[in-house]
Amino acid sequence: MARVLAATVREAARRFGDLPAFVDPGGAVTTYAELDRRSDLVAAGLAARGVGPGDRVALRLPSDTGYVVAYAAAAKLGAITAGINPRLAPPEQEQLVALADPVLTLDDAGEVAELATSDRDGAPPVLPADPERPVAIVFTSGTTGVPKGAVFCERQLEAVAQTDTGGGWADASQPGPAMLASTQFAHIGFTTKLVWYLRLATRTHILERWRADDALRAIAAERMPSIGGVAPQLALMVRSPEAARHDWDHVRTIVVGGAASPPALVAMARDRFGAAYSIRYSSTESGGCGTGTAFDADEDEALHTVGRPRPGVEVAVRDEGGRPVPGGEVGELWLRSPTQMSGYWRDPAATAATLVGGWIRTGDLARIDERGLVRLAGRSTEMFIRGGYNVYPAEVEATLAAHPAVAEVAVVPRPDPVMGEIGVAVVAPRDPAAPPTLADVRRYLTGSLATYKLPEALRIVPELPLTPGQKLDRRALVAHEAAEAHAPT
Repeated sequence: MARVLAATVREAARRFGDLPAFVDPGGAVTTYAELDRRSDLVAAGLAARGVGPGDRVALRLPSDTGYVVAYAAAAKLGAITAGINPRLAPPEQEQLVALADPVLTLDDAGEVAELATSDRDGAPPVLPADPERPVAIVFTSGTTGVPKGAVFCERQLEAVAQTDTGGGWADASQPGPAMLASTQFAHIGFTTKLVWYLRLATRTHILERWRADDALRAIAAERMPSIGGVAPQLALMVRSPEAARHDWDHVRTIVVGGAASPPALVAMARDRFGAAYSIRYSSTESGGCGTGTAFDADEDEALHTVGRPRPGVEVAVRDEGGRPVPGGEVGELWLRSPTQMSGYWRDPAATAATLVGGWIRTGDLARIDERGLVRLAGRSTEMFIRGGYNVYPAEVEATLAAHPAVAEVAVVPRPDPVMGEIGVAVVAPRDPAAPPTLADVRRYLTGSLATYKLPEALRIVPELPLTPGQKLDRRALVAHEAAEAHAPT
């Protein structure tokens, strides 16, 4: 357990040898044996550049095999990888590099290849056992403020593998499942789960850049058994013409992480791909593990909840003072898991505010129903107050997403001189030539929601803005509405 990533790379090479581990955008294949050998060479090159145990190596690299090799190489030296999403703007990237304070920053794949040309032979020495040895810093998305670096150690990587697979290994006599890399490798969904992928002998196909059409073609061509990603990606795939051009009988499951999926999206994806759909709720701080809906869930669980805690995970709903709220009432969702971060990198104040008594304060509002299902009500920072009444955007969005003319929707506040704040529905229509009107939207919601929750303005957009991490850029929408409210009339 104490040398999880480095030991897993070595053991996977021994077990799976010439099986393909990663397939780069141009079709180049890296086997399990090659991954181990190349990461040994890069580790020697890093050591020659002065990298040692506890040092940070910032990876500002494209998400391809070179990234994986560099990550494994750093782990073999006991160094800490700080992944930087290359889709961030240059000033944002520089901010994260400065926070990580690395000994070395790798900016392009050529630098990884150059390190691998070291004339030093042999594998790095095996490190002593230390479950608390930091392996990675994963930066939060920054959707609610300045990104922070969540620290993960050897023990958390093992805990993630245990949660997802029981920590076991695939049968070495046959290839593991083909899968598509759906997120940037700096994302929590790859950083903490690489051990899991390697132990299952997966063959990971990498796109030069994720696009719905290309993703669907790859899934169909490789007959992948599962479709994964985040809700905006699934929404784009379901709407893509490619979805109607292929036979999806090989797809058994759809796993969508991050947060809740709109009920309409779950229904459409299940129908389009003929597969079971599981919503996975988690966060960077939780190590990418949290709750999930069962593949055989009934309609209420599948469409309107984020399921139950996954193995080893505990959840609770508490008030602002940290006290449990009565059953079924809305409060802040707290989560506890062996996969959760050790803390934020060099930020004890933020760590103390988020990790309380061994629990993560998620900042998400939720309630737990009588069946133990978690039902999200939005983030505490997203709630707005209209005329003295609390409005939770997630509740309105979940209902409005089922409108036949709505493809995507976000509800955000706009400052108002009378009500304080009003709700604005930002809608990407299914048919740009026939968008819904505000009257349509309000009529559709009437009877399902209280009148004060109904949007009082509507903005039609071609698509909702996303952050570099493929999450809804709610801050951009809120800023737009604030500017609209203060614009001269």
